Amino acid sequence: MRSFLFVPANHARRVEKALGSEADAVILDLEDAVAVSEKPAARAAAAEALARPRRGRLFVRVNGVATEWCLGDLTAVLRPGLDGIVLPKAESAADLRAIDWLMTGLERERGLARGAVELMPIVETATGFLRLDRILAARSLKDYPGAWRVRRITFGAADLARDLGMTWTAGEEELAPYRAQLVLASRAAGLEPPVDTVWVRLKDIDGLRRSAETSLRSGFHGKLCIHPDQVAVVNAVFTPEAEEVERARRIVAAFEKAEREGSAAIEVGGTFVDYPVVERARRTLALAAALAARGA
Repeated sequence: MRSFLFVPANHARRVEKALGSEADAVILDLEDAVAVSEKPAARAAAAEALARPRRGRLFVRVNGVATEWCLGDLTAVLRPGLDGIVLPKAESAADLRAIDWLMTGLERERGLARGAVELMPIVETATGFLRLDRILAARSLKDYPGAWRVRRITFGAADLARDLGMTWTAGEEELAPYRAQLVLASRAAGLEPPVDTVWVRLKDIDGLRRSAETSLRSGFHGKLCIHPDQVAVVNAVFTPEAEEVERARRIVAAFEKAEREGSAAIEVGGTFVDYPVVERARRTLALAAALAARGA
């Protein structure tokens, strides 16, 4: 899941283009990209799009829990064909539990297995970041049995910058502590690596590449996109290069041989290799295999 492409649910031609793109997932947007007067029509359009052919997975960003539209959004779109719900402005474990409860009821009503539809929260306020550990700890509460549908989280830099009065610069140095917090909290909660925020400077493709490379080095494994032209760059950055995959194969093969012979610390191509290094190599091989299986 390298690239998540946002598209306004009420723009039919843009939705069609997005569904045919190389994005790993398309997010039909019912929130910020849709005017209040258009929200009911956008719901219907999103529900109709669930039956269309597409190359990747299909998510819908609903309006936030505190709005008057959230319940109607979920009721309209949670049906066969939907892969995930994106929940904006997540600020508490109670938000996630309430949305999961609603989703579970709709899944049951519509013949879907519980947890079939993923829930991806967006953390984009000071309150959300301060409560991040508690938000992700919702999965372990005793009164909350069953599989937890939150597999990864993401964040919104634009809303966060506005909330904090922070300037979001092209270099993005000011985002470093928030990126680190997301990666750390995701790992501690046993989730998949998080998804990075959007890049809003549409004509600065080199800037997008640098931003994606920074997030990859920081521990993210994907990035939100707001234009189809961004998808190829994001996919390329988050796809292991052939040389990296081959080096990972050599590391794993050499280490497994050494381990059988009683050693757990060796040198491969001038690099010291022990268990942490070989585990990273195995993750690289697993990612490459998963992408190959999908034809990506």
